Amino acid sequence: MLHTWKIKLFAGLPERLGTSQIIVESEAGQMTANALKSAIILQYPEHANLLQICFLAQNHAYAPDEETLSSEDELAMLPPVSGGEEAPSKRAAAKEQEPERYVITPHAIIADEVLAKVIVKENGASLAFVGTTREFTEGKRTVKLSYEAYDPMAIATMKQIGDEIAARWEGALCAISHRVGIVELAETSVVIAVSSPHRAACYEASRYAIERLKQIVPIWKQEIWEDGSEWKGHQLGSWNPLGHIQE
Repeated sequence: MLHTWKIKLFAGLPERLGTSQIIVESEAGQMTANALKSAIILQYPEHANLLQICFLAQNHAYAPDEETLSSEDELAMLPPVSGGEEAPSKRAAAKEQEPERYVITPHAIIADEVLAKVIVKENGASLAFVGTTREFTEGKRTVKLSYEAYDPMAIATMKQIGDEIAARWEGALCAISHRVGIVELAETSVVIAVSSPHRAACYEASRYAIERLKQIVPIWKQEIWEDGSEWKGHQLGSWNPLGHIQE
């Protein structure tokens, strides 16, 4: 019996491989992530160097090489990428009224609206990092940027960042909103808001959130110039979303 493995592709991979989804037929219904990557490379040997540095995702989480995958999983291949107890009913009602702190959106982002999600009476420090489209990078003029995300996994990994911050800096809260689609010059592509009881932790947590977002959140940036375009991957050296931020 043959099993059909379906692997979604993102960013520049569909352009390079000529398809938005890889199909692998195998007698195995389960295999490790490393074995599946090897099977994909056998189908696309001319792109072996690129595929080797990609990571497989299993059900919206990065899959280590030794992780066992199933052909029934939701799978994707990701190129390097660019937060006294009330009664349960009251807790549920309160949760429904809380604004969503992790957002992927095609619409304009208002920094003050993101910041408002983390301002609470317990925290005396708050700040927002705002990323915008700049015109020149290494002397080359950018006309605009285009962002693509693996939405469900992007939101899951942004929530992971918030959980890591809460565990590392007591009382700290985080909210992240990121654009997808076309982002013109000087427009906002991302807002990361952080609050904490004291300012030192707030600065540290904000820096951590920015670097962690670059490391693990599956969002890709396409730089569009007057004479062409290019998908930009991880800009901080070797990409390892399963690693940690160095102290």
